[in-house]
Amino acid sequence: MTKISRRHFVMGLGASLLAGCGGGGDDADAASVAPATTAGGSTTAPGAPINKTPVAPPSGAVQIQSFTHPGLLHTEADFARMRTKVGAHASPWIDSWNVLVANGHTRLTNKPNPQAAIYRGNDPTHAQNYGTLYHDIAAAYGDALRWKVSNDKQYADKAIEYLDQWASTLTTLGGSDVALAAGIYGYEFANAAEIMRSYSGWSRAGLAAFQSMMRKVFYPASHGFLTRIDTAMDTHYWANWGLANIACILAIGVLCDDADLVNEAITHFKTGGSNGCIRQAVYYMHPGNLGQWQEAGRDQGHSTLGIALTGAICEMAWNQGIDLYGYDNNRFLAGAEYVAKANLTQPDGTFYTVPFVTYQNSAGVIQTQLSTGGQGGALGRPCWALVANHYINRKGLAAPYTKRAADHVAPEGGGGNYGPNSGGFDQLGYGTLTCTLDPGTPAAAPSGLTGHAGAGKVVLSWWGTSNATSYSVKRATIAGGPYTTIRSGITDLLTYTDTPPAAGTYFYVVTAQTISGESTVSNEVKAITAVQLLAHLAFDEGSGTTAADSSGNGRNATLNGAAWGAGRSSNAVSLNGSGAYVALPNDLLVDVSDFTIAAWVFWDGSQTWARLFDFGTGFHRYMMLTPRGQLRSGWAGMRFAMTANGPGDGPPEQIIDAPTELPSKRWVHVAVTLSGSTGTLYVDGAAVSTNTAMFQAPFRLESTTQNWLGKSQYSTDPTFSGRIDDFRIYRGALSAAQIASLMAS
Repeated sequence: MTKISRRHFVMGLGASLLAGCGGGGDDADAASVAPATTAGGSTTAPGAPINKTPVAPPSGAVQIQSFTHPGLLHTEADFARMRTKVGAHASPWIDSWNVLVANGHTRLTNKPNPQAAIYRGNDPTHAQNYGTLYHDIAAAYGDALRWKVSNDKQYADKAIEYLDQWASTLTTLGGSDVALAAGIYGYEFANAAEIMRSYSGWSRAGLAAFQSMMRKVFYPASHGFLTRIDTAMDTHYWANWGLANIACILAIGVLCDDADLVNEAITHFKTGGSNGCIRQAVYYMHPGNLGQWQEAGRDQGHSTLGIALTGAICEMAWNQGIDLYGYDNNRFLAGAEYVAKANLTQPDGTFYTVPFVTYQNSAGVIQTQLSTGGQGGALGRPCWALVANHYINRKGLAAPYTKRAADHVAPEGGGGNYGPNSGGFDQLGYGTLTCTLDPGTPAAAPSGLTGHAGAGKVVLSWWGTSNATSYSVKRATIAGGPYTTIRSGITDLLTYTDTPPAAGTYFYVVTAQTISGESTVSNEVKAITAVQLLAHLAFDEGSGTTAADSSGNGRNATLNGAAWGAGRSSNAVSLNGSGAYVALPNDLLVDVSDFTIAAWVFWDGSQTWARLFDFGTGFHRYMMLTPRGQLRSGWAGMRFAMTANGPGDGPPEQIIDAPTELPSKRWVHVAVTLSGSTGTLYVDGAAVSTNTAMFQAPFRLESTTQNWLGKSQYSTDPTFSGRIDDFRIYRGALSAAQIASLMAS
């Protein structure tokens, strides 16, 4: 943590899981992040307009232009497939259908039990009653499926009975866990209605009333939760809260033909502040594309809940023409493979070992290893068929652990088949029936190859093809080859660490070996193991607002309120401590592992948590150097820190602390280097502190759009007061001798 005293924390983990839910429910005390007031009742009165602020989609995002109906978890093509397969009594579809038919929620003698108010979590005047809602949602969804597959209108009429009675009765959601209830039950309820909207027996007025109820009762709680998260510079400490509310808003957006809501959900999934943002949910990418899940150190029940919710989000978006499955190089698949592998056993009966980096959430809880809570048993959650069929049969990729998980749980049941409490209703289920596809065409070649150089080595990872038996890695010294095979016969994991013969620039591709022979090559990646000067700001201009990059790489900087002053050599940029800073171009270190940043600094002194530099995209992702940090423990000194998920959410900041603050009122040479897992801080050419356990690197921040000298990602931090001269960024770590030589020169 950088600034414990100035960061808002939710202290305490809250209540344990609901009894009997098998680790699936999530009733943490959320009083600080979920409103105790009601949503749809006192928050939004019936009939009142929705007070929403449309969220612009991120740059390059798909802005939905028209809607497909039905188009949430299932399309008409899906239902046609289900009817054909069930009619032919084909396995595994018929097996899941039989589970649906046997599920007690779809009896035609059942009656809805609508409530005016639903409470989940602590409330001073009302008891929890949310079980009533999730039981009726399971009934409405199950009846809707039975109608679409069997064409028996009795089930259509029964589903409409549930939808109409709840639409005319429910006005309020409340309790400390209102956001969790709104998120999970909101997206589920919207899916039942989306199926039924094509039924001629559901009046237009009935659909409109249901849409209005979803907007007025469910949407405000989910929107309010994500909005507070985005503006409070804090995240709820578990991913499934954010994911549930993203799912709710997305589902309501499609149900109501509201593009603003769809874009709001997609934007938060990609770049939002909650742990439902896929970068926070899958918060650390290990070699071989194993993505450590945000709740993996908590328990496995909640990890699999995250897979269920993310899968629903991705499928609902996919059916509207938006590919979240493939976003950020299939980041969701990396998380699914990680969670599945962590819960699967090897032939000897022991669980697979998965890598784990230390994680710290916003409640201050530090997790140092994978949780065994619910391990193995959590695999039974009905969420795997959807994920496996998309990546394997639609896209032709290898997803071996996800496939094993899907096979393990098949045939998937639905609400109530996995326990009588909330954990058994956290997903709609029946995925073996609804999501199973005929075998698809394998991908033509491995894909998504990445390569990152550090400490003279190059770590490669890629996505495999669904028909591969092994993989080969090839290397070249010029783009496009010719390539030399440096390793073959790779099976699991899909990663290889190369040690090139000398420092330089190398090009890599991967091929798959199949029963038909060798595939074509993957995408090519370039990895540079040599030290390179990436940017050099001499600050010698003395006038104007542009500082030229003399490295020849065009990374010129812009002065914002900054002045010019006397430098250690010639001129320097002068920052006044009252808002002035220097902006550097975007994506300075987007492909960099090892680095060196060095500068001459004249600090005026006294400021705490001012920045010499801070490169990032906000409080979740940054790397920074402060001349003086201070903690409650009494420590005060210079600090370098880097995180890809925020100081209180994700792997804890990777920190190099100096024993004292930066000397002030004189010119001081400062440098920080990273070589593999070793980070070193230098003052006047001498190493003052080292951390040999650094597992972050600049490339893990991905695209950075706020790269500043003198300014912090935290708006409440002071701006730097002093002068900066000869600022340099290198790819690669300079040695101690080279740092001393740089200072001397």
